[in-house]
Amino acid sequence: MKTVILAGGFGSRLSEETDSIPKPMVQIGGRPILWHIMKIYSAYGLNDFVVCLGYKGHLIKEFYANYFRHMSDMVVDLSNGTIEYQRGDVEPWRITLIDTGLNTQTGGRLKRVGRFLQDGPFCMTYGDGVGNVDIRKSIDFHKEHKKKATVTCVVPPGRFGLMEVEGSAVKRFSEKTDNTKNLVNGGFFVLDPSVLDYIEGDDVLWEKGPMEHLARDGQLEAFHHSGFWQPMDTLRDKRLLEDLWNRQVAPWKIW
Repeated sequence: MKTVILAGGFGSRLSEETDSIPKPMVQIGGRPILWHIMKIYSAYGLNDFVVCLGYKGHLIKEFYANYFRHMSDMVVDLSNGTIEYQRGDVEPWRITLIDTGLNTQTGGRLKRVGRFLQDGPFCMTYGDGVGNVDIRKSIDFHKEHKKKATVTCVVPPGRFGLMEVEGSAVKRFSEKTDNTKNLVNGGFFVLDPSVLDYIEGDDVLWEKGPMEHLARDGQLEAFHHSGFWQPMDTLRDKRLLEDLWNRQVAPWKIW
């Protein structure tokens, strides 16, 4: 079963990092967040990836083209110019890296890699968010409900506390807001190839027309995830994930 990762956006809200590298290559604990996402899927036995490239996609290609040698011990024989790899501590991943255009929207990127996705249901997610989502349960849920698309819905992390004010007096400050009634698209989709028919071209946002049409057709199911989920939209988000990883309490580290 293949996993598509959308990794072509500009990441403009994280410009402190993305002026020189694509957003999926921003590092958490010395590894790109893209690597973390792939490790989540790999923990459930999904090791065949299709990565949709765009902005500075060549840097993602270079990272994985050199990944084996960087993770391996080697013997370099300068007398004859040979290199012998002694140990390769690498994951059993097959990674298809496709340039899907600089300005292509999310739906358009998925459409462009459609030729790799005709064998049956596939997973899809964004290249900038992590969580301890049970991928296997989401796949089983998708198969059980027999719809064209399943989206993992999550409670958005609270960014701001609430103040209760009476007149000009602050009566109470709540550090954490109760967002349990507000669910958002958390990515981590399971999709049938037929969803590609809902995408007309490069300028289509997956989150707009296709998802809305699937919902109207009764073909979009919600898989509820109540555990950890965190997108990396801003430098604050990046620092939060980095802190969790450095303290060895990263909830998405399920491998």
